[in-house]
Amino acid sequence: MFTSAKAADVSLTVDEALSRTRESLLALRGPHGHWFGELAASALSTATAVVALEAFVETQPSGSAAGRVTQARRLVDSGVEWLVRTQNADGGWGDTVLSNSNISTTALVWAALARHGEDHAATVDRCTEWLQQHAGSLEPEVLARAVERRYGKDRTFSIPILTTLTLTGRLGPSADAWKLVAQLPFELAACPHQWFARLKLPVVSYALPALIAMGQVRHRFRPTFNPVLRLVRRLTRSRTLRVLESIQPASGGFLEATPLTSFVVLSLVGAGEGDCPVVGRGVEFLIRSARPDGSWPIDTDLATWVTTLAVNALSASGPVTHFLSEEESCRIRDWLLGQQYQIEHPYTHAAPGGWAWTDLTGGVPDADDTPGALLALWHLAGTEAADAAENGVRWLLDLQNSDGGLPTFCRGWGLLPFDRSSADLTAHTLRAWWCWYDQMPRSMQERIHRGTTRALRFLQQTQRADGAWAPLWFGNQHAPQEENLTYGTSRVLLALATLPAEAMRLAATLPRTNAAITWLLAAQNDDGGWGGEAQTPSSIEETALAVEVLSAVCQAEMCQAGERDAEGPRGPSEPISRLRSAIGRGTQWLIDNTGGGTEFSPSPIGFYFAKLWYYEKLYPIVFSLAALGRVVCLDHPPEAQDALSKSAPDDPLP
Repeated sequence: MFTSAKAADVSLTVDEALSRTRESLLALRGPHGHWFGELAASALSTATAVVALEAFVETQPSGSAAGRVTQARRLVDSGVEWLVRTQNADGGWGDTVLSNSNISTTALVWAALARHGEDHAATVDRCTEWLQQHAGSLEPEVLARAVERRYGKDRTFSIPILTTLTLTGRLGPSADAWKLVAQLPFELAACPHQWFARLKLPVVSYALPALIAMGQVRHRFRPTFNPVLRLVRRLTRSRTLRVLESIQPASGGFLEATPLTSFVVLSLVGAGEGDCPVVGRGVEFLIRSARPDGSWPIDTDLATWVTTLAVNALSASGPVTHFLSEEESCRIRDWLLGQQYQIEHPYTHAAPGGWAWTDLTGGVPDADDTPGALLALWHLAGTEAADAAENGVRWLLDLQNSDGGLPTFCRGWGLLPFDRSSADLTAHTLRAWWCWYDQMPRSMQERIHRGTTRALRFLQQTQRADGAWAPLWFGNQHAPQEENLTYGTSRVLLALATLPAEAMRLAATLPRTNAAITWLLAAQNDDGGWGGEAQTPSSIEETALAVEVLSAVCQAEMCQAGERDAEGPRGPSEPISRLRSAIGRGTQWLIDNTGGGTEFSPSPIGFYFAKLWYYEKLYPIVFSLAALGRVVCLDHPPEAQDALSKSAPDDPLP
């Protein structure tokens, strides 16, 4: 694979590391044959759960629901203790124990400790000092502006944080504090859902529960002076509560997310709706989702997402049937097929055909999990899943925005991050469309052609001048603006490197693939790894993503070189030599930093335009497996390459 003697030793080690990484991943399957993963404990989630449960406990009559109240009180105490134990050295908190301190999470923990200051005075003092230093002051107006600056025009998180601070007394007297919290137009939730995209709400599409609950609590304490609007809100109060109840999933957890569910529970209790069924189910969800150590994760699990990542990573080094028995493959295939939505989603009103990140009732179909599921089903079932694939492909085609890109949940809802088009989702969707292209009816193939033309134009228009792409779903805490350009660029470049020539010919102007490759090569650190961009600390996740896509690009370049030089080899070209050198250094970094495929330390990942952080136990394993699989396949003999080509549509880079 590599030209030096040292590189030859690395080649042998790559095979061993690949085998060990694969064994590590397979050993982590759940009892039903698929993967669950494990999300990081979250200080943000724990703080919000503590505040919500404490508010619930304090409003319950003596002797009412005694068992649940006792559980909630115990979890409040253990949650506070966990927060105290995990305070960062600088006095603040990040979203995870590996995250840098940030003003949002630190302010929420400050709110959670509002009634526990006597027991934890030193912790509160250090927290107060951190907030004073980073916000400028603890004056309510100054602190509120600091929180709002973090999120800009999007109120999806700033209003919940300010509401929490107000309800816990951290923004001063109630009459003054509510002036700092913008009123959410909860009355609009009484309108037909078809109107939502036109109403330009100040929150993203998934945040309707917060819109209702927080709009109501603010209206209770500071109603508008406009008599007509005040009357409208009074008249729609009960109706919007019924809407909220109708979209609450059976689990009780909105999006299976602790923060969103906690914000809803806290706000309804504050609005005097503690007896509302939504509160009871939300409290039950928070009690069930608490962990033994006193913490809460950001979400229950990402079972569907990590399972599709695992299957697709296994396929990087050959057909998954080489690594899974027929029975194992069928169990995963049937489970994935069972997660496809067959009816309109009651929350976002998404049409049937998509997949969510989890098999739990709080999931919502989206444009990252759906392409992931389609690719995994191709590797697991091929043509046997054609009907489900057709529905999934159609779902993504219908979701495509007018600019040619793919949003996360809802088409045309607005310009806030989760609702606008993003490059990483668009690239993932392109791969899924063309994986199944030959199995689609002619009418669907024509739609894929049109969708591809628009998607490639979107990618061309959103590529930065330096060749990189910024993603939506994965941020890096060490990078400027916390963007993860390595993730975004690698995901788009992987799609461009593996789409068939027929797809690439559809665009009049293509994204600048050479500029993207140059950017990625320049972003490699001196130690051989990659971070979110150049000069940021290397991580397993980012290094694996870069190695995977550069290996795919190198394979495409080698195929092109072979076509140009059919009479005989002339040795590797200069571009191929550069790619091989970068791949070799990155591969060695991965081997050294994963114990040869046996130890995987996760790094914090930012999503929601890098303002909310978590990490997932399986990410470094699946990303490493995909990378090492691609590396090993660079030098597979022709028959192995033929087998690989049947499992993934990897055509040369145009």
